[in-house]
Amino acid sequence: MIALALAVAAASLAAGLLVALALRAAPTVWLQVAGLAFLSVCVPLTAVLLSGWVMFHMGADVKILAVAAGSASAAVVAGLLLARTITRSIRRVGDSAQQLAAGDLTARAPGGGAAEIAQLADSFNSMAASIEQIFDARRELVVWASHDLRTPLASMQAMLEAIEDGLVEPEHYLPTLRQQVRTLSTLVDDLFELARIDAGVLRLELEQTEVAGLVESALRLVRPEADARGIDLESHVDGTTTAPLAPDKIERVLFNLLTNALRHTPSDGSVAVHVQRLDDEVLVRVEDTGEGLPADAPARMFERFWRADPARTGGGTGLGLAIARGLVEAHGGRIWAENRPQGGATVSFTLPAGAVPPSTATS
Repeated sequence: MIALALAVAAASLAAGLLVALALRAAPTVWLQVAGLAFLSVCVPLTAVLLSGWVMFHMGADVKILAVAAGSASAAVVAGLLLARTITRSIRRVGDSAQQLAAGDLTARAPGGGAAEIAQLADSFNSMAASIEQIFDARRELVVWASHDLRTPLASMQAMLEAIEDGLVEPEHYLPTLRQQVRTLSTLVDDLFELARIDAGVLRLELEQTEVAGLVESALRLVRPEADARGIDLESHVDGTTTAPLAPDKIERVLFNLLTNALRHTPSDGSVAVHVQRLDDEVLVRVEDTGEGLPADAPARMFERFWRADPARTGGGTGLGLAIARGLVEAHGGRIWAENRPQGGATVSFTLPAGAVPPSTATS
């Protein structure tokens, strides 16, 4: 009879282990935990029923205890195995988090496993990739900012030394010194604006504004340069188009786009601004008749300091288009660039149309 009891206990243990192995393959942690709870109830219940049968037929307390102990052990072992599987998957994500915290920006959590664990790993990997991108952007910002600051500072230092040595009169270098100071001031202002955008502290005072007035204001700012180079400036506004926007910010976007277009448009070329009202947004396009964009430029030309192609090498701080993107996106719009079929390039952006939202300050 003892052999029969042991056989029943062994069968219960084997059944529990098989169920535990099956639960390890469950696609979600919820199913694994629910199966474990079901196993923890069913195995002891089976043990009680078998114990009652043994007690009724055999009348031996030791045999009842053996059956109950075997069935309960099966539930405990199955629970431990399943818990080990779950904690091991979580531990792999935790190890990757520790590597990231220690400074290894390339650390990534292995995928696979239950759906919740796999989703946790994917979320962690997305976060890690974003952090790595932010650190790369910060390093690039420091490198390029140092380069753009060093050039005018070195020039100013050379001019000041020449004045101190009596090689030239101060008045000779005053116009150049003023220009270098303006260059540095522009760079600092651009860096400050980008810092506000990145920190999410940029506040927009939105008001219903006619876009045509902003276009004409921006064109007036760049017209002297355009006239000096023989470049035609045009504007085509679709009726009375208004949008809820921060006028000073959108005027700066237009000025940056026009400055970039003029920089890459040859003499006797043209730059045109088109404003079109669509169903729920306003579309603004700045077109030029310049050399157009290289293949990789549309995807990267709004990156700060990116100057790997001719469209970003001449003049400026290399931040104008990055600031334009930040300001447009802060308004809830989007911005993109493309080549024109007839030659040249087009930079377009949209702004949400409609009434001014209840909260006119956006951060």
